[in-house]
Amino acid sequence: MMVAVADGVLEPEDILEPLDLCLGCRACETACPAGVEFGRLLEAGRAAAGVGQPASRLGGWLRRLFMEHILPSPHRLHRLSNLLRVYQISGVQALVRLSGLLPRLAPRLAVMEALLPAVPPAKARQSLPVETPAHGEERGGVLLLTGCVTPQVLPQVNRATVRVLARNGYRVLANPAQPCCGALQAHANHLGSARRLARLHIAAFEASGADWLVVNAAGCGALMKDYGHLLADDPEFAARAEIFDARVRDISEILAADPLRGPLQPVPLRVAYDDPCHLSHGQKIRQQPRDLLRQVPGLELLEVPESDWCCGSAGTFNLFHPETAEALLDRKMAHLASVRPDVVVSGNPGCLLQLRQGAARHGLTAEILHPIEMLDRAYRT
Repeated sequence: MMVAVADGVLEPEDILEPLDLCLGCRACETACPAGVEFGRLLEAGRAAAGVGQPASRLGGWLRRLFMEHILPSPHRLHRLSNLLRVYQISGVQALVRLSGLLPRLAPRLAVMEALLPAVPPAKARQSLPVETPAHGEERGGVLLLTGCVTPQVLPQVNRATVRVLARNGYRVLANPAQPCCGALQAHANHLGSARRLARLHIAAFEASGADWLVVNAAGCGALMKDYGHLLADDPEFAARAEIFDARVRDISEILAADPLRGPLQPVPLRVAYDDPCHLSHGQKIRQQPRDLLRQVPGLELLEVPESDWCCGSAGTFNLFHPETAEALLDRKMAHLASVRPDVVVSGNPGCLLQLRQGAARHGLTAEILHPIEMLDRAYRT
């Protein structure tokens, strides 16, 4: 279809709906024998077709406000999280849901409200130490991408990441003012904002003196390894972005490069591994997380049918296409339930939140964790 638009056979608006309904999971890249990089084509096609253009001025203003002013700012995002925390613990959220009015008055807002994760107390969301020394002989220094969503709703994932990296000989740097990586902006066709954030991250990494930039969120890592493409037309940053791309590592990549340092305590649990799309298809990382989990004594690693199928989160897809997202999630939960896990692990915050929603809806009692939390548990048990 995109070729047809380029050849003048179709108009950009003719392909708007199919491009909007694409998950961007990049499973087609894994399946394609020619190795077509569909993720890059999708980005260009969505920009040409105007995917993500809101239906109203108010909708456009709200989306720009969130994508370009709140999400990139750790301070503003923390304040918004504080407000959401009050909304959740004050009883207002329970009242809103009990009334049933929101779906009738503002259906789109009701979908977003239903997907709100529980916000931890402010104390649990405090910034990470600026520097955490390595335990034992140092293997190198890493700058951790703390992310935008993770510090506010899954702060324990970042803390576990720091502890496991330090136990394995890495000096860990964390910047409390670090903005988001731009992945959600790129996914929502806010490419100008994504490029601005990419430049900030490249400059910050260069100034840090770190050997690697480590990411524990699959969607973020997939974009950051592709900053070179995102900034290909930027005369100041194109070459710097290519160098940066080569220094980005998923947490499973950097830890799997060497055997885990011990001692690891037994964790006698049945653990189901679910592949995040942007890790398995976007970064071609499938074996490393499994290899790491297999090093934990007593842990039984379970393979899940269709483990590399999308859970329906897909960046912001579940916010704007909830029916399709729920159908994908229902299929995913049925497969997870079939292997009877004690724990389900997945290396992406959006997937973790989506899977927790599914577990609550389907009555699955398994814990939903990041793989790094299982490794951290083995060190701390």
